[in-house]
Amino acid sequence: PLVVRGAGTGYTGGAVPTRGGVVLSMERLNRIIDIDQTNLLAVVEPNVITGDLQRAVEAVGLFYPPDPASLETSSIGGNVAECAGGPRAFKYGTTKRYVLALEAVLPGGEIVRTGSKAVKNVVGYDLTQLLVGSEGTLAIITQVTLRLIPMPPARATLSAAFADIRGAVDGVTALLRRRVVPAAVELIDADSLRAAEAYAGRTLAKGDALLIVECDGTQASVADEIESVEAACRDAGAAEVTRAASDAERDALWTVRRQVSLALRATGLLKINHDVVVPRGRVPELFEVVERLRGRFNLRIASFGHAGDGNIHVNFMVD
Repeated sequence: PLVVRGAGTGYTGGAVPTRGGVVLSMERLNRIIDIDQTNLLAVVEPNVITGDLQRAVEAVGLFYPPDPASLETSSIGGNVAECAGGPRAFKYGTTKRYVLALEAVLPGGEIVRTGSKAVKNVVGYDLTQLLVGSEGTLAIITQVTLRLIPMPPARATLSAAFADIRGAVDGVTALLRRRVVPAAVELIDADSLRAAEAYAGRTLAKGDALLIVECDGTQASVADEIESVEAACRDAGAAEVTRAASDAERDALWTVRRQVSLALRATGLLKINHDVVVPRGRVPELFEVVERLRGRFNLRIASFGHAGDGNIHVNFMVD
């Protein structure tokens, strides 16, 4: 067996050689080959770190939206193989929406090139999307051509603290009913929040649940949307709503969110994580199921994730 290893974050065990064999490291395939500002695309090798690519394209006024929480450690090849999402998937979609073409090696050693740099590439079978999300079972990805978009000129971020997770879920429902489409809607429950506070060494919210919402676009649209988001959160009973007043405050807020998983691991308990996805309108039901499990089996269950696209990380915390 041949097992391909990229950044090796290991969250899904994709780089673990469970049947022995050979582990093939992609570590040195880490070049950004081209950022094409005319055609709005980037050509990269698979072990380019996601955060590094984002910073490189943003430096020339472009934007690569997919942003898994592990963006500072996960690689583009891994993102493609897993079809990674992230907080911005609500508005911008997952990795597959941005993969235009691939170079890959089939099990027999044949090098194939799928897709093209053209946006409208509709002839024949879509082999590119067949490989996206295939988790290393079909081919070894050696080069990726990604679609970019112009960098949104404005963004605004707020956090809303709620007395409990039900209130925070109601806040999500309220903003969806207002037809607001934020760039990101993140939900953090009490167990996750307390762990994050212990990890950060400071109080993060006056309550047992936290909602983080970010809007982006033109200055005018962002101003209107963030007002609607704040009103929706207050209508849902938010105890406290705080807008990030600077990029530093915004970055600090997102750092907390991206470190929730590390914070839960730092509790010393065994963290058994699950990635659960439901239609976004059924997120309230998902949290009701989690609450019933917590009570029925006397379990500590920490839940957080992307409420905007219905992707919640449900973590069983056991000794």
